[in-house]
Formats: sequence, C-alpha cells, structure tokens
Amino acid sequence: LSTAVASFALTLTGVEDDHALAARGMAWLTQHQNRDGGWGDTPISGSNLSTTVLCWCALSRAASLGVPCVETVARAEAWIRVHAGGIEPHAVSKALLDHYGKDRTFSAPILTMCALAGRLGPGASAWACIPHLPFELAILPARFFSAVRLPVVSYALPALIAIGQARHHHLPSRCPFTRAARTLARNRTIRILERIQPSNGGFLEATPLTGFVTMSLASIGLRGHAVTQRAAAFLRRSMRDDGGWPIDTNLATWVTTLAVGALSEVKVEVAEAAPWRVHADEDRHCTRRTETLSLPPSSSLQEEPSASDELSQPQRAAISSWLLDQQHTRVHPYTNAAPGGWAWTDLPGGVPDADDTSSALLALRQLAAHDARALNAAQAGVRWLLGLQNSDGGIPTFCRGWGALPFDHSCPDITAHALRAWAAWRNDLPAALQRAVDKASRSALAYLARTQQQDGSWLPLWFGNEHAPRHGNPVYGTAQVVLALEEPDACASSPMLAAGRAFLLRVQNTDGGWGGAAGCSSSIEETSLALCALASSGECGESLHKGAQWLVQHCTTAAPLPAAPVGLYFASLWYYEELYPLIFATRALRRLAGPPST
Repeated sequence: LSTAVASFALTLTGVEDDHALAARGMAWLTQHQNRDGGWGDTPISGSNLSTTVLCWCALSRAASLGVPCVETVARAEAWIRVHAGGIEPHAVSKALLDHYGKDRTFSAPILTMCALAGRLGPGASAWACIPHLPFELAILPARFFSAVRLPVVSYALPALIAIGQARHHHLPSRCPFTRAARTLARNRTIRILERIQPSNGGFLEATPLTGFVTMSLASIGLRGHAVTQRAAAFLRRSMRDDGGWPIDTNLATWVTTLAVGALSEVKVEVAEAAPWRVHADEDRHCTRRTETLSLPPSSSLQEEPSASDELSQPQRAAISSWLLDQQHTRVHPYTNAAPGGWAWTDLPGGVPDADDTSSALLALRQLAAHDARALNAAQAGVRWLLGLQNSDGGIPTFCRGWGALPFDHSCPDITAHALRAWAAWRNDLPAALQRAVDKASRSALAYLARTQQQDGSWLPLWFGNEHAPRHGNPVYGTAQVVLALEEPDACASSPMLAAGRAFLLRVQNTDGGWGGAAGCSSSIEETSLALCALASSGECGESLHKGAQWLVQHCTTAAPLPAAPVGLYFASLWYYEELYPLIFATRALRRLAGPPST
C-alpha cells in the first residue's frame, strides 16, 4: 500500500528524477501481486479492496514509465470486479465508501488518488464520487475539534486539509456560502499545514499520509510550495533499496521499550491475593450493574528492576539516556498534546501517544528507577497519561475527547498499559499525584469491566488478525488486560481476570499455540502474549507446557523468526515488525523459565 501511494505521488511532482523512483516502485508492485490478482497491505497479507484499488491506480502511470504491467492490471481489474461489483466509477466509489462508513480518514484519500489516476472518469465528474472534507474547520482552535465532529480521526489533520483542498479545487461545492468559506480558508489552512509539518517533511513519519498530501497539493498547482517540496523529499529518502516503501520510517522508541521489558522479565510466581475486586449486583455482562473497585496496597504495585536483567550497566545507562531524550517537552504542534509523552519513534514526525508513553515509563522503571532525571520524567509521563483519560475511564491513543470515530475511542489494551505504567511508579510519586493515580486507576478498572466481551475477552485497537472475525485480535487485547490485572498480589481472584484467562485457554489451538482468535493459525507473537498472560496462573500448567513446547519448536527451527502482520497502523493498515517475534518470545520464555542461566 505504501509503495502504491508513494510511487504514484512521485509521478506528480514535476521532477524528472522522481519518475525513475516511481518506476522502481511500480515494478515492485508487479512483483508482489497476490495469486488471486489483488494486493494486501504487506507482501504476506491477503488481498483487500483498498490496497488493490490503490495499486491499480498507481499502475495507471506504469506504461508511460516503461514498466510492463498489462497482465498485472488485467488480473487486478478482475479481482476488483468480483469484490466491488465492477471497475466503473460508481461501483468502486460505493464499495469504498460502504467499507469505511462515516469515517473519511481513508476513503477520501483513496478516492482522491482514484480521481487523479483517471480511474473515476474524466474531468470534474470524477470528483463527484468523493465526499467533501470540511478543511475550513482546521482554522478553528484545536480545543473545538472534538466538538465539531470532524469526519477524520485526530491524527489525520494533514489529510483533511490537503485532500479537502483538492476536492474543493477540482469540484467546488454548489452552495455559494460553503464555496466562499472554503475559498477564503485556502491560504490560512495551507499555512496551518506548513506549521504542523515536521522538519523532515514526513507527516507521522508515514509514507501513505505524506504521499496523499503530496499528490493532493501537486494536483492543485502547489508543486513548488514548501510543504509539497518537503513531503516529496521525505518520500524520496524513505524508499528502500528493493524499490518498496515502508508504512512508517521506524518504531524505534516502541520496540526499544518493548525489548527492555523482555530482557528485564523474570520468572513469575502464582498470584494468590486479590486486592482489586469487582462486585456486580447482576451478571457480569449485564448492561446495568454497580461495581466496587478497590486498589491493592501500594507496595504490591511497586515493580523493582530485575536483578537478573541481561543488560549491562553501560547498556542500561545508554538506553535510559536515549529514552529520556525522546520525551516530548513542549506542546506538540500537530495534536496540541501537552508535554510529557513519548512517541513511537525518535524522528521529527512522531506524535506522543498513550501506548508509547506507558511503554517508556515501564522501561525507565526497569532501567533507572532511582535516577533523579528518570523520576522527573516519570512524573511528567504519569501526569500526561492522567490528562489523556476520557470521561468513560478509558485511555485513548492521541487526544482526549475525540470519540466519534473508532481510532479515537478509548481502548482496553492502551488502558491496561497505562494501568501498569501508573502502578510501576506510584510509590515514588508525590502524595497528591498518588491520589490522582488511584482515582484514575479505579476509573480505568471500571472501564475494563464494562468493555469485557461476553466470552471474557477484550478487543485491542492497534493490533488485529486478518483471519479473525472483523479482523480483531482478542488474544492480544485479552493478554494485555490480564497482564495489567495480575500485577504482583493484585486481582488474582477477580471475576474479570478469571474470565480473561478462561478465554485464552479456550482459544488455544490443538498444536499448542495461539492465533489472534479461535481457529486462527498459531503465530509466535500471539502465542508469546498468551503465555505471558497465563504464566502466573496456577491452573494452566498443561496449557502452558503445550504452548511453551510450540514456542520453543518454532523459535529453534526458523531463522529469522517469521513475523506475522498483526500490527495496525493509520486507518487500519496492516504491518508486520521483524522484532516483534524476537521480543515477544524472549519475554514469554523468560517469564516462564527465568533467564537463560536458570
């Protein structure tokens, strides 16, 4: 998907040298078409409509660049006919709009690329298939964004502006007042786009988002604008040696913090006490219920660094210093996030988010629990997470209060991660901040109790499995929540913890491993997560033994370890990360058996 968007965008920059890069990208696409004629988001993903349509659009320019693709395009069109009902403009646009519903975060960019590629017909008529995006609303103060219910998610403001401007330019609204308002807002919103663009040109460090902005601005006569120039430069730098593009430059901060957690893991003992309790006046899954949630003693929440940590002291110091340098210390110009959070990357396009902030806090606890600089950073990070908590008690990804679209909702996996981060540092916080953490934790636990599914599982937001129902990954989500609920001496007899464990046991495959849901093929990532979540239970011995056997077998017979596309990125795009199986397996094996020396 990234390669389709980037290679097509570079055909519109007006720079002759970009055509050679675009041609290499299109050749890469022809080499990675699936057998059924479609494309998936990654080379190991099943075909889907969005990516297949984007590749079809990109290859509309292939012949002019000397890339042979007649047979490739014919096979793609056959796939689209089956899955969209035709390749005519109305069929393609209807299929895409129906798929994404009211969320225009990705449907509008895809249809914009379709129009620019000539796949929606000639001239202005092509743009009639594309919904208007109210880019003029970007001039409002950021605090009003959640109130006006923008049709895109919080992190897609560049797409709102650039694609909204392209739609307005090529086919303005027939309403004279709307048309006038948008015309007046053009220059001001372009200045906003320039202000929020990272110094390296890459919005969110994401090839798709940056590519959509590039092609949209180039199509309205802004090829020479600074935003377009910087975005195109980012695309050029991001191309890989094989002719493809990644979905994001790197996940350096995220995978570093996960690796620290894995290397700091110790063998767990079976939990017995249950300081966190959930009492329901009706069945746990009823809509109406009353819950009493009590926190464990603060000592049980303390998570001291592991003495068996395999990292040397110089390594610990270097990683700690690097992580501390990645903390955002200013209001972020993109999302207006307060200081104190961490992004997934150390590069300029990163935006602070709850999952990476929680992971950084947990890593710093392991690396530098008694360091003054780390303590100050941790207090800022804890406050940042507290400020993000929604009124429902859950934690969203980027912005508080954006609840209209799924990727701005509170989510169980990120809420669970925040609970673990708060617990890790609670005893070292000032008394007032401890009280705030306790209150927030009770609200978060109530949120988790409400969002547990009938089968005992929880559904994550940023991880999925394309073979599971609705592409969810209840194994990932449930494992993350179980890990939060079974902090030392915490929640061992809680009904929701027991139900979560029972779900994981029920969906274990007969081969001993786990997939994303019942019936999904086992993967290293999902098996490792399930083992981590079940390791402290005293009632899972046989399942743990079978799971560990599966994991050991698959970690010793394959090199490198095969990665599964379980990650979700911008607008539900699949990705895989080569470090995930290494990190997750290391953590699971250490949690089950202790460090290698034992």
